[in-house]
Amino acid sequence: MDALLVQPDPSDPRLTRRVRGIDHTGATVETAVTVERPLTLYLNGQEIVTMMTILDRPEDLAVGYLLNQGMLAPDAVVEAIEYDEDLGVVVVRTPTRTDFEEKLRKKTLTSGCAQGTAFGDLMEGFAQVKLNPEARIATSQLYRLLHRINTLPSLYLEAGAIHGCALCQGDQPIVYMEDVGRHNAVDKIAGWMFRHGVSGHDKTFYTTGRLTSEMVIKTVRMGIPILVSRSGFTAWGVELAREAKLTLIGRCRGKRFVALAGEERIVFDADLAYVPEESAKHWRKNSREAEAAAEEG
Repeated sequence: MDALLVQPDPSDPRLTRRVRGIDHTGATVETAVTVERPLTLYLNGQEIVTMMTILDRPEDLAVGYLLNQGMLAPDAVVEAIEYDEDLGVVVVRTPTRTDFEEKLRKKTLTSGCAQGTAFGDLMEGFAQVKLNPEARIATSQLYRLLHRINTLPSLYLEAGAIHGCALCQGDQPIVYMEDVGRHNAVDKIAGWMFRHGVSGHDKTFYTTGRLTSEMVIKTVRMGIPILVSRSGFTAWGVELAREAKLTLIGRCRGKRFVALAGEERIVFDADLAYVPEESAKHWRKNSREAEAAAEEG
Protein backbone atom coordinates (compact mmCIF):
# COMPACT_ATOMS: atom_id res chain seq x y z
CA MET A 1 0.00 0.00 0.00
CA ASP A 2 1.26 3.49 -0.83
CA ALA A 3 2.15 5.67 2.16
CA LEU A 4 -0.58 8.04 3.30
CA LEU A 5 -0.01 11.76 2.94
CA VAL A 6 -1.43 12.34 6.42
CA GLN A 7 -2.20 9.95 9.27
CA PRO A 8 -2.22 10.11 13.08
CA ASP A 9 0.79 9.04 15.11
CA PRO A 10 -0.32 6.69 17.91
CA SER A 11 3.10 7.06 19.54
CA ASP A 12 2.75 10.85 19.96
CA PRO A 13 2.77 11.35 23.75
CA ARG A 14 0.54 14.42 23.46
CA LEU A 15 -2.37 12.38 22.10
CA THR A 16 -2.76 9.68 24.75
CA ARG A 17 -2.11 9.37 28.46
CA ARG A 18 -1.58 6.34 30.69
CA VAL A 19 -4.06 6.21 33.58
CA ARG A 20 -4.27 3.79 36.49
CA GLY A 21 -7.53 2.26 37.66
CA ILE A 22 -9.08 -1.09 38.50
CA ASP A 23 -10.83 -3.66 36.36
CA HIS A 24 -13.95 -5.76 36.96
CA THR A 25 -12.05 -8.06 39.32
CA GLY A 26 -10.66 -5.22 41.42
CA ALA A 27 -7.15 -5.71 40.04
CA THR A 28 -5.03 -2.64 39.34
CA VAL A 29 -4.72 -1.82 35.64
CA GLU A 30 -3.05 0.86 33.56
CA THR A 31 -4.66 1.87 30.30
CA ALA A 32 -4.20 4.45 27.55
CA VAL A 33 -6.85 7.16 27.27
CA THR A 34 -7.27 9.76 24.55
CA VAL A 35 -6.37 13.33 25.49
CA GLU A 36 -8.80 16.07 24.47
CA ARG A 37 -8.07 19.78 24.70
CA PRO A 38 -10.07 22.95 24.02
CA LEU A 39 -9.37 24.92 20.84
CA THR A 40 -10.98 28.35 20.42
CA LEU A 41 -11.49 29.41 16.80
CA TYR A 42 -11.54 33.01 15.61
CA LEU A 43 -12.49 34.22 12.14
CA ASN A 44 -10.60 37.49 11.78
CA GLY A 45 -11.56 39.35 14.98
CA GLN A 46 -14.67 37.33 15.83
CA GLU A 47 -14.71 34.40 18.24
CA ILE A 48 -16.65 31.58 16.60
CA VAL A 49 -16.56 28.45 18.74
CA THR A 50 -14.53 26.46 21.25
CA MET A 51 -14.09 22.83 20.20
CA MET A 52 -12.79 19.83 22.12
CA THR A 53 -10.19 18.08 19.99
CA ILE A 54 -7.02 15.99 20.16
CA LEU A 55 -5.32 19.10 18.75
CA ASP A 56 -3.02 17.33 16.30
CA ARG A 57 -3.93 19.43 13.24
CA PRO A 58 -5.49 22.70 14.47
CA GLU A 59 -5.01 24.62 11.22
CA ASP A 60 -6.83 21.99 9.14
CA LEU A 61 -9.60 21.71 11.73
CA ALA A 62 -10.12 25.49 11.84
CA VAL A 63 -10.39 25.95 8.09
CA GLY A 64 -12.48 22.81 7.60
CA TYR A 65 -14.95 23.84 10.30
CA LEU A 66 -15.42 27.25 8.69
CA LEU A 67 -15.87 25.69 5.24
CA ASN A 68 -18.32 23.02 6.34
CA GLN A 69 -20.38 25.50 8.36
CA GLY A 70 -20.64 27.84 5.36
CA MET A 71 -18.61 30.58 7.05
CA LEU A 72 -15.96 30.42 4.32
CA ALA A 73 -16.83 30.01 0.65
CA PRO A 74 -15.06 27.22 -1.29
CA ASP A 75 -13.22 29.90 -3.29
CA ALA A 76 -12.38 32.08 -0.28
CA VAL A 77 -8.91 33.52 0.15
CA VAL A 78 -7.24 32.73 3.46
CA GLU A 79 -4.33 35.09 4.14
CA ALA A 80 -3.08 33.45 7.31
CA ILE A 81 -3.80 30.81 9.94
CA GLU A 82 -2.27 31.66 13.30
CA TYR A 83 -2.14 29.01 16.01
CA ASP A 84 -1.03 29.66 19.59
CA GLU A 85 -0.50 26.35 21.36
CA ASP A 86 -0.12 27.92 24.81
CA LEU A 87 -3.44 29.78 24.57
CA GLY A 88 -5.25 27.03 22.62
CA VAL A 89 -6.37 29.59 20.03
CA VAL A 90 -6.39 29.50 16.23
CA VAL A 91 -7.18 32.57 14.11
CA VAL A 92 -8.15 32.31 10.44
CA ARG A 93 -7.60 35.60 8.61
CA THR A 94 -9.20 36.65 5.33
CA PRO A 95 -8.45 39.85 3.36
CA THR A 96 -12.10 40.93 3.34
CA ARG A 97 -15.16 40.55 5.55
CA THR A 98 -16.89 37.21 5.19
CA ASP A 99 -20.63 36.58 4.92
CA PHE A 100 -20.66 34.96 8.30
CA GLU A 101 -19.68 38.10 10.18
CA GLU A 102 -22.92 39.69 8.99
CA LYS A 103 -24.92 36.58 9.90
CA LEU A 104 -23.33 36.56 13.33
CA ARG A 105 -24.08 40.24 13.87
CA LYS A 106 -27.76 39.65 13.08
CA LYS A 107 -27.94 36.66 15.42
CA THR A 108 -26.29 38.63 18.22
CA LEU A 109 -28.81 41.44 17.82
CA THR A 110 -31.83 39.13 17.76
CA SER A 111 -30.96 36.31 20.13
CA GLY A 112 -27.84 37.21 22.04
CA CYS A 113 -26.18 33.99 20.86
CA ALA A 114 -22.76 34.68 19.40
CA GLN A 115 -21.54 31.14 18.72
CA GLY A 116 -22.48 28.36 16.34
CA THR A 117 -24.63 28.42 13.25
CA ALA A 118 -28.19 27.46 12.42
CA PHE A 119 -28.82 24.29 10.43
CA GLY A 120 -30.08 26.51 7.62
CA ASP A 121 -26.59 28.00 7.30
CA LEU A 122 -25.11 24.51 7.00
CA MET A 123 -27.57 23.77 4.20
CA GLU A 124 -26.64 26.88 2.20
CA GLY A 125 -25.48 25.88 -1.27
CA PHE A 126 -26.26 22.20 -0.69
CA ALA A 127 -28.81 21.99 -3.51
CA GLN A 128 -26.42 23.69 -5.96
CA VAL A 129 -23.62 21.13 -5.58
CA LYS A 130 -23.31 18.82 -8.59
CA LEU A 131 -21.48 15.63 -7.72
CA ASN A 132 -19.52 13.77 -10.38
CA PRO A 133 -22.01 11.41 -12.10
CA GLU A 134 -19.16 9.43 -13.71
CA ALA A 135 -17.53 8.43 -10.42
CA ARG A 136 -17.57 4.69 -9.72
CA ILE A 137 -16.47 2.31 -7.00
CA ALA A 138 -16.05 -1.39 -7.72
CA THR A 139 -16.87 -3.83 -4.95
CA SER A 140 -13.35 -5.30 -5.30
CA GLN A 141 -11.95 -1.80 -4.62
CA LEU A 142 -14.30 -1.32 -1.68
CA TYR A 143 -13.22 -4.55 0.01
CA ARG A 144 -9.51 -3.76 -0.45
CA LEU A 145 -10.07 -0.21 0.81
CA LEU A 146 -11.86 -1.37 3.95
CA HIS A 147 -9.10 -3.86 4.72
CA ARG A 148 -6.41 -1.22 4.28
CA ILE A 149 -8.20 1.28 6.53
CA ASN A 150 -8.84 -1.37 9.18
CA THR A 151 -5.13 -2.21 9.36
CA LEU A 152 -3.80 1.37 9.57
CA PRO A 153 -1.95 2.42 12.73
CA SER A 154 -4.65 4.09 14.79
CA LEU A 155 -5.22 6.06 17.95
CA TYR A 156 -8.50 4.16 18.17
CA LEU A 157 -6.70 0.85 18.56
CA GLU A 158 -4.28 2.43 21.03
CA ALA A 159 -6.79 4.12 23.34
CA GLY A 160 -10.33 4.05 21.92
CA ALA A 161 -12.86 6.88 22.41
CA ILE A 162 -12.13 8.35 18.99
CA HIS A 163 -13.54 8.49 15.46
CA GLY A 164 -11.70 8.13 12.16
CA CYS A 165 -12.25 9.46 8.64
CA ALA A 166 -10.33 8.85 5.43
CA LEU A 167 -10.13 10.56 2.06
CA CYS A 168 -9.66 7.80 -0.51
CA GLN A 169 -9.09 7.29 -4.21
CA GLY A 170 -9.95 3.92 -5.68
CA ASP A 171 -8.81 1.31 -3.17
CA GLN A 172 -6.23 3.57 -1.52
CA PRO A 173 -6.69 5.79 1.56
CA ILE A 174 -4.85 9.07 0.94
CA VAL A 175 -5.46 11.01 4.16
CA TYR A 176 -6.57 9.53 7.49
CA MET A 177 -7.67 11.74 10.38
CA GLU A 178 -8.94 10.90 13.86
CA ASP A 179 -10.54 12.98 16.61
CA VAL A 180 -12.78 12.69 19.63
CA GLY A 181 -15.71 13.96 17.57
CA ARG A 182 -16.47 12.43 14.18
CA HIS A 183 -17.23 15.86 12.72
CA ASN A 184 -13.83 17.16 13.84
CA ALA A 185 -12.22 14.38 11.80
CA VAL A 186 -14.37 15.31 8.78
CA ASP A 187 -13.54 18.99 9.16
CA LYS A 188 -9.80 18.29 9.37
CA ILE A 189 -9.95 16.49 6.02
CA ALA A 190 -12.01 19.33 4.49
CA GLY A 191 -9.44 21.84 5.74
CA TRP A 192 -6.55 19.76 4.40
CA MET A 193 -8.23 19.51 0.98
CA PHE A 194 -8.80 23.29 0.86
CA ARG A 195 -5.25 24.14 1.95
CA HIS A 196 -3.69 21.76 -0.59
CA GLY A 197 -6.07 22.43 -3.49
CA VAL A 198 -7.33 18.83 -3.63
CA SER A 199 -10.62 18.20 -5.42
CA GLY A 200 -13.15 15.69 -4.14
CA HIS A 201 -14.81 14.94 -7.49
CA ASP A 202 -13.08 11.56 -7.96
CA LYS A 203 -12.71 10.58 -4.29
CA THR A 204 -14.46 8.36 -1.75
CA PHE A 205 -14.97 9.43 1.86
CA TYR A 206 -14.85 6.89 4.68
CA THR A 207 -16.05 7.43 8.24
CA THR A 208 -16.42 5.28 11.33
CA GLY A 209 -19.39 7.44 12.31
CA ARG A 210 -23.08 7.19 11.56
CA LEU A 211 -24.41 8.36 8.20
CA THR A 212 -26.40 11.29 9.56
CA SER A 213 -27.77 14.33 7.78
CA GLU A 214 -24.79 16.43 8.86
CA MET A 215 -22.29 13.83 7.65
CA VAL A 216 -24.03 13.73 4.27
CA ILE A 217 -24.14 17.52 4.00
CA LYS A 218 -20.45 17.89 4.79
CA THR A 219 -19.47 15.21 2.26
CA VAL A 220 -21.56 16.89 -0.43
CA ARG A 221 -20.09 20.31 0.42
CA MET A 222 -16.62 18.78 -0.09
CA GLY A 223 -17.73 17.64 -3.57
CA ILE A 224 -17.12 13.96 -2.80
CA PRO A 225 -19.56 11.62 -4.64
CA ILE A 226 -19.21 8.45 -2.51
CA LEU A 227 -19.61 8.13 1.27
CA VAL A 228 -18.83 4.88 3.09
CA SER A 229 -19.23 3.91 6.75
CA ARG A 230 -19.01 0.94 9.08
CA SER A 231 -22.05 2.37 10.87
CA GLY A 232 -25.71 2.73 9.99
CA PHE A 233 -27.97 5.40 8.57
CA THR A 234 -30.49 7.99 9.67
CA ALA A 235 -33.61 8.54 7.59
CA TRP A 236 -32.77 12.17 6.91
CA GLY A 237 -29.23 11.26 5.94
CA VAL A 238 -30.61 8.87 3.33
CA GLU A 239 -33.13 11.44 2.09
CA LEU A 240 -30.47 14.12 1.65
CA ALA A 241 -28.08 11.69 -0.05
CA ARG A 242 -30.75 10.76 -2.57
CA GLU A 243 -31.52 14.44 -3.17
CA ALA A 244 -27.84 15.22 -3.80
CA LYS A 245 -27.24 12.03 -5.82
CA LEU A 246 -24.58 10.96 -3.33
CA THR A 247 -23.67 7.26 -3.16
CA LEU A 248 -24.31 6.19 0.44
CA ILE A 249 -22.83 2.85 1.58
CA GLY A 250 -23.15 1.77 5.20
CA ARG A 251 -22.90 -1.22 7.56
CA CYS A 252 -19.63 -2.26 5.91
CA ARG A 253 -18.29 -5.34 7.69
CA GLY A 254 -16.24 -7.93 5.85
CA LYS A 255 -18.05 -8.77 2.62
CA ARG A 256 -21.33 -7.19 3.74
CA PHE A 257 -22.63 -3.69 3.05
CA VAL A 258 -25.88 -1.88 2.35
CA ALA A 259 -26.28 0.98 -0.15
CA LEU A 260 -29.33 3.23 0.23
CA ALA A 261 -28.56 5.98 -2.29
CA GLY A 262 -26.58 6.38 -5.50
CA GLU A 263 -26.41 2.64 -6.14
CA GLU A 264 -25.67 3.25 -9.85
CA ARG A 265 -22.06 4.16 -8.99
CA ILE A 266 -21.35 0.67 -7.58
CA VAL A 267 -19.78 -1.88 -9.94
CA PHE A 268 -20.28 -5.45 -8.69
CA ASP A 269 -17.11 -7.17 -9.85
CA ALA A 270 -16.00 -9.16 -6.76
CA ASP A 271 -16.61 -12.87 -6.34
CA LEU A 272 -17.90 -13.05 -2.76
CA ALA A 273 -16.66 -16.61 -2.43
CA TYR A 274 -13.12 -15.21 -2.39
CA VAL A 275 -13.77 -12.24 -0.10
CA PRO A 276 -12.74 -13.10 3.47
CA GLU A 277 -14.84 -12.20 6.47
CA GLU A 278 -13.42 -9.44 8.61
CA SER A 279 -11.03 -10.70 11.27
CA ALA A 280 -12.02 -9.89 14.84
CA LYS A 281 -8.61 -8.33 15.45
CA HIS A 282 -9.47 -5.63 12.88
CA TRP A 283 -12.82 -4.67 14.39
CA ARG A 284 -12.61 -1.02 15.27
CA LYS A 285 -14.83 -1.44 18.26
CA ASN A 286 -12.45 -1.78 21.17
CA SER A 287 -9.20 -0.29 22.36
CA ARG A 288 -6.00 -2.33 22.35
CA GLU A 289 -6.44 -3.23 26.04
CA ALA A 290 -10.01 -4.40 25.51
CA GLU A 291 -8.93 -6.56 22.58
CA ALA A 292 -6.14 -8.10 24.64
CA ALA A 293 -8.57 -8.82 27.46
CA ALA A 294 -10.96 -10.47 25.01
CA GLU A 295 -8.16 -12.67 23.67
CA GLU A 296 -7.14 -13.68 27.20
CA GLY A 297 -10.75 -14.53 28.01
